[in-house]
Amino acid sequence: MIAGINLARFRQRLEARSEELRALQEISAGSRDAVELDQTSVGRVSRIDAIQQQQMALASERQRKEELVRIAAALQRIADGSYGECLVCEEPIAEKRLEFDPSIATCVECAARDGR
Repeated sequence: MIAGINLARFRQRLEARSEELRALQEISAGSRDAVELDQTSVGRVSRIDAIQQQQMALASERQRKEELVRIAAALQRIADGSYGECLVCEEPIAEKRLEFDPSIATCVECAARDGR
């Protein structure tokens, strides 16, 4: 853990973002439903558009789920006292990097080596 880092503030930001993502999951649930294939009620172009929108909604949902996993891992690192340490080299992660994304798990150098 980085000395002097305000864990309570990072925990609060992570929990707030988690709640926001869960609310978005609920709001967008209907947009991920299967598209009706009845051509009598929906034209071909409209159906293609609906399928495209559904695929975009599914992609957004995958991204939300991935972010929720990163947030849960960051909250666990806070709980076990390793928050702010790079998972690869175990060196401190710059506080500015954590400010940008509190769920980040690697330092800049390790992220650059890994291509992130």
